[in-house]
Amino acid sequence: MKTRIIAAICLLALAAPLKADNHAEHYVIDTPGAHAFIQFKISHLGFSWLYGRFNDFEGEFTYDPDTPENSSVEVTVQTASVDSNHERRDDHLRNEDFLTVEEYPEAHFRSTAFERVEEGQYRMTGEFTLLGVTRELDIDVEHVGAGEDPWGNYRRGFHGTTTFRLADFGIDYDLGEEAEVIKIILDIEGILKTDD
Repeated sequence: MKTRIIAAICLLALAAPLKADNHAEHYVIDTPGAHAFIQFKISHLGFSWLYGRFNDFEGEFTYDPDTPENSSVEVTVQTASVDSNHERRDDHLRNEDFLTVEEYPEAHFRSTAFERVEEGQYRMTGEFTLLGVTRELDIDVEHVGAGEDPWGNYRRGFHGTTTFRLADFGIDYDLGEEAEVIKIILDIEGILKTDD
């Protein structure tokens, strides 16, 4: 009898993580439908804000509504797709003063932790690689919403913001003191992956 009880406890212990994993939802970021955006904001000489975006990126995320700590994100950005609505400036951003896109064509983010701050608000930590330099990055995340779209897909969306110093990734071009820190604005909508 004692042996059976011990065996049952062991089975329950093994089954628990499997059961928790069943609640995790796996999404593909909807870049083909242009329902996801990676934007940046940086000071222009302290007089105004300059905005831009990256047009080419892809990624996936996993979200566990019951246990958010099990959630994760991975995104790859093609740095040559930088777009600040000014061709000459974009060419400059692609060269060795900034993104050096020929040598480093991709930037990459992979989450390592995801924690709930309050209802619908999270703090995500991950490894961000840019110009061959990898550093830890914290992103403030807001859950925007989820539900079925008119075409029968299930979607979920998040908004995120973070900042970092350009010099931390080896970008030391002098844009003035006001432009030492860049803000990244993320709006990500994913389509739930199915077994079909």
